[in-house]
Amino acid sequence: MREGRSNALKLPFSMKNSIIVNKKEAKTMVKLNMLPLLPGIYIFKNKDGQVIYIGKAKSIKKRVSSYFHKNHVDYKLEALLDEHETVDYIVTKNETEALLLEAQLIRNYKPKFNILLKMGQPFLYIVFTRGKVPKIKIVRNRILKGKYYGPFLRKMQARKVFEYLISTFRLNLCNKKIENGCLDYHLGLCAGNCKSNFDMESYIFRLQLAQDSLKNNHKKLLKDLKAQIIEHNKDMEFEKSKNLQEYVDNLDVILHTIRTKFREDKFEDEILSAMTPIRQTYTFADDIDRRLQQFLGLGRPIRSIDCFDISHFQSSFLVGSCIRFTDGKPDKNKFRKFKIKSLQEQNDYAALCEIVLRRYRRKDDLPDLIMIDGGKGQLGVIFKLDVGVPVISLAKNPNRLFSEHFKEGKALDLKTDVGKLLIALRNYAHHFAISYHRVRRNHSLS
Repeated sequence: MREGRSNALKLPFSMKNSIIVNKKEAKTMVKLNMLPLLPGIYIFKNKDGQVIYIGKAKSIKKRVSSYFHKNHVDYKLEALLDEHETVDYIVTKNETEALLLEAQLIRNYKPKFNILLKMGQPFLYIVFTRGKVPKIKIVRNRILKGKYYGPFLRKMQARKVFEYLISTFRLNLCNKKIENGCLDYHLGLCAGNCKSNFDMESYIFRLQLAQDSLKNNHKKLLKDLKAQIIEHNKDMEFEKSKNLQEYVDNLDVILHTIRTKFREDKFEDEILSAMTPIRQTYTFADDIDRRLQQFLGLGRPIRSIDCFDISHFQSSFLVGSCIRFTDGKPDKNKFRKFKIKSLQEQNDYAALCEIVLRRYRRKDDLPDLIMIDGGKGQLGVIFKLDVGVPVISLAKNPNRLFSEHFKEGKALDLKTDVGKLLIALRNYAHHFAISYHRVRRNHSLS
């Protein structure tokens, strides 16, 4: 990023692997080399950090590059390129995960340049409910209690697989009460709950078979379906063969989605990092140092604060960060990032101890206060290091402060300058850690 007078539009902190565009010189002058050749989603944002477009890609770098390497005739695309200022991204495991994540983010953020998937719930789930008479249902929201499979974005395929399970394992429940069963029962379409002697045990067994076909017996199910297709073709029953082939194709997609194990909270940290604009300037009361002193019950005003955070992805690529605020503003010359050296697997306590000790090898650069992104446990292990300055920790959900004076925690009032400062500090540290973690992970996977 250029410093001083420049036409380049500056990125409000965000990620190092975001892209900065010089709009006046040329929209194609984008640092595309910072993007990974990996599947995922990309996010166009305007100068205010607002998300204006979200897309998915098999290769993020190739897809985003294509926006700037064509002579565009689409006025919407031209408008997007003209309005955007930065591009961010989130790497996923595969294209299916990228597709699901894209739908989730478009639903949640409703970017102005996205037309499809913008309204309502884009996902479907197949759920096996609990209760006196458990059922298999296809639903849009996870409200019912039960075992869910999904989410599925390809709704037609999900519905066809659902219908196949209903018909194959005879799981349809009717609303009638007939002594010998309804007509659908005699046609093999109803589970028979309409009968006075409904065989619940057999129904539960079939329901479990349907669930197992999605869970762990899908290879056998696909093999059996393909064998049936061959038999139907031999008997010249081509309509039956065609219908079964549709089930096989749809089931393949559904099972691939299930194996992806996508959850809407899976990329929580990545989403926070990519979507939340971080301001470069903060304005607090002139006596914020004394307010902090009074709030924390310390012996002197607090002018400088260091905040530590740990970041990892499924216990891999462990990194840490330390940022410093002085007089309520980021002091970037004092920012530090750490590759965790002593651990191969996740251990937040040990990782925190490592980076705190490494940060303060020299005792001439101590802050007035150390803050840890964490709770009571994280605070306890850092206390034992006896660094020589007061230590506090700030837990999330809800925001609760722990210190020597607040051993059981104190709720943080976000309307006060003290609350705003500590939250801003923690969020900044979290973004900084995520940024470094993403760089490490993407370089490793590229």
